[in-house]
Amino acid sequence: MNKNIFITGGTGYIGSRVIPLLIQKGFKIKGLIRKGSEKKLPKGVEPVLGNALNSKTFISYVNGCDIFIHLIGVSHPGPGKEKEFNEIDKVSVEEAVKAVLETGVKLFIYLSVAEPAPFMKEFINIRKYGEKIISDTGINAVFIKPWYVLGPGHYWPYIILPIYWLFFIIPPFKDAAKRLYPVKLKNVLNAIVHSAENPPTGILKLSTKDLKKF
Repeated sequence: MNKNIFITGGTGYIGSRVIPLLIQKGFKIKGLIRKGSEKKLPKGVEPVLGNALNSKTFISYVNGCDIFIHLIGVSHPGPGKEKEFNEIDKVSVEEAVKAVLETGVKLFIYLSVAEPAPFMKEFINIRKYGEKIISDTGINAVFIKPWYVLGPGHYWPYIILPIYWLFFIIPPFKDAAKRLYPVKLKNVLNAIVHSAENPPTGILKLSTKDLKKF
């Protein structure tokens, strides 16, 4: 595989932090952005002006890239955002799949979510849909599946960690607590970089338990 990556969501919370790590590893990055967001991309990225909801605006730039990283999604996902999930998360992954099918991409890295969970069902369903259509392409893929990512500006879950610890010792809740336990930002970033450097054959799903190893 070559060292060329096309990334969507490169100006976001995870994208802006993983790009410098990928560049340090020798990867060449093309980052999809909307006009006016050029300065938000980390240094060293080739900006691609386009619309994540329309693959025709960026597909030509995916040519020559063996890896596609898709990080697009509604910011601060929560209950009541079903319309936004369908209009942004769903459409963007559909358009990303169209692009990779026509350009010879060999690895698709997708930021998904841990599941099942007792709430956020609309969000989970869209991410599961994304996993399915990516899997159906036959392209090798890695699904990064945290429930919540702990990092700068995202520290509030530390307040409720004792509740998770309590659930760990209550048999009916133990498995769910482990599956939905928050993951540190560095683990998610390291998992993405590792996946790019060590592409799997087939589909690799990295759950909370797996992400903690990175």
